[in-house]
Amino acid sequence: MIELYLSKVNETSESEIAGKTYARVDYKQTLEISDMARHMAEHNTAFSEGLILGVLTDFVKCVREQVLNGNTVKIKNLAIFKATVEANGLEVLYDAATDKAVTATLGTLAEGQKTGPAVKTIKLLAQSTGDFTREELKKVVKFGWTDKAKDEIAAAKGENASENPNQGSGSQSQAGNTGGNTGGNSGNTGGNTGGTTGGGEEGGM
Repeated sequence: MIELYLSKVNETSESEIAGKTYARVDYKQTLEISDMARHMAEHNTAFSEGLILGVLTDFVKCVREQVLNGNTVKIKNLAIFKATVEANGLEVLYDAATDKAVTATLGTLAEGQKTGPAVKTIKLLAQSTGDFTREELKKVVKFGWTDKAKDEIAAAKGENASENPNQGSGSQSQAGNTGGNTGGNSGNTGGNTGGTTGGGEEGGM
C-alpha cells in the first residue's frame, strides 16, 4: 500500500493553487542495490545474496554503458532507459564572421554567439513500460493515509481519529482518484516525461 500525507500550498502564493491541499506520497525508505539483493535472496531463490548483488551491480554498469553508446535499454515490465539531450538554440550552422560551425559537443553558447556546441546538457530518461505504465498501475495500486493525515481529516470533521482508526486506509484507486499525486506533484517516473525544449528532448531522471 502507498501511504499519502497532506500538503497545503501557502495561501500567500500568487499561483492558482494557493491555499489548496494536495495528497503526496509518504516514501518509507530508499533501497540500495544491496537491499534489493537481500530482498531477492529471501524469495526462496537458489542464488545467494552476494551472487545477486554482483549480478545487479554489473547490470547497472552495463545499462550505463549501453545508454552512453546511444542505445535504449528496455527492462520488461519496468522501464525503458535512454539518454536525452537539451539542445542549444542555434541561429546558424556556420558563422562566416567567426569561422565557427556547429559542433557535436556539450557546452553553452556565449552571449551573441550564433553557433557552437549543439548540446546544452544530457539526461537519463526512464520511461515506464509494461506492468509499470500509468494505466496498469491504476488497476492494482491501493492508497491509505498516514496517521498524521488521518488526524488532520478527523480534526476537519470535528472527530477524534481514534474513534475511526480505519478511516481513509486501503482505498482502491480509481481513474479519477483525487487522492493521487494530482496538481503539481513532480518526479513522476512512471510517465513519458520527454518533451522538447530548445530544439532537444527534455526530461528524465
